[in-house]
Amino acid sequence: MGIRPIRQIVLSRCALVAAVFGILIGLSLKASAAADYPARPITIVVPFAAGGPTDTLARLLAGPMSRALGVNVLVEDITGAAGTVGVGRVAHASPDGYTISLGHWSTHVVNGAIYKLPYDLLRDFEPIALLPSNPMLIVSRTTVPAANLKELIAWIKSKDNVDAGTAGVGSGSHIAGVYFEKMGDVRLQFVPYRGTGPALLDMIGGRIDVMVDQASNSAQQVRDGKIRAYAVTAETRLPTFPDIPTVDEAGVPGFHINIWHGLWAPAGTPKDIVAKLNRAAVAALADPSVRERLAALGLEIPAPDQQTPAALGALQRAEVDKWWPIIKAAHIEAE
Repeated sequence: MGIRPIRQIVLSRCALVAAVFGILIGLSLKASAAADYPARPITIVVPFAAGGPTDTLARLLAGPMSRALGVNVLVEDITGAAGTVGVGRVAHASPDGYTISLGHWSTHVVNGAIYKLPYDLLRDFEPIALLPSNPMLIVSRTTVPAANLKELIAWIKSKDNVDAGTAGVGSGSHIAGVYFEKMGDVRLQFVPYRGTGPALLDMIGGRIDVMVDQASNSAQQVRDGKIRAYAVTAETRLPTFPDIPTVDEAGVPGFHINIWHGLWAPAGTPKDIVAKLNRAAVAALADPSVRERLAALGLEIPAPDQQTPAALGALQRAEVDKWWPIIKAAHIEAE
């Protein structure tokens, strides 16, 4: 064996040792970061405007999570493009646990079927915890001549045009309305608004007819008698509205749709950090004052065994499989 081959072997072994040493250093630094975490405030990015149901949920959880983690948990609202701007901010953030996303069914399932996203909803995030879900109510203006859901469906079928309000193309209320068409065998004329609030105001004023809306958005108007509710899109009745039947009871069995929420971190976030964030979120969901407020909003808290990263990941994948074909078949596209 000549001098050159021996030298090459020595260099190769040195390179291998250096590579292994580098990997060990990297693992050591990650372990140290996880052990010291959190050492500074954590930001929950909400991809919608302040005051909405997602922002409200984030702010309810931020206080108890701060106490559990020993640092401030801040809420930052980053709006734009149906939530894709805020979610993208988290997808491209450092995977260190200091920037996480509180999104929901629309941001982490529906948007993937409508938009060309600069991130992958399944590969670019680490699930942290499944959070409360917000079932929807089928509602109408009070002057619609229907006392129950079967009568509402019959009335819709008798009309040439029934205006259904939505919070915009591709919003939860829009997708739910499309699903209502399919499950109720009806046709609706969708009227997009810049958010749920303006749509509800027009319904109260009699300018649109029906809407499938998140319970937390329309609950107060139902209580005040300003709009009429026919059914909840959940498998069980809401404790806050025990007189409103489920869709199964009201005549559209299987029309189940919940705007479930979740916490996600950027892909590559260490498992120990994800576990710490999960424990803080679970502790927040167990806080009696938080549970009372969530119940008043009509939000349903998942069972403890469903508050895990694995449960959120499994639900997200199952929902992608269910909803993407429905959305694409309806030719719903970004404006």
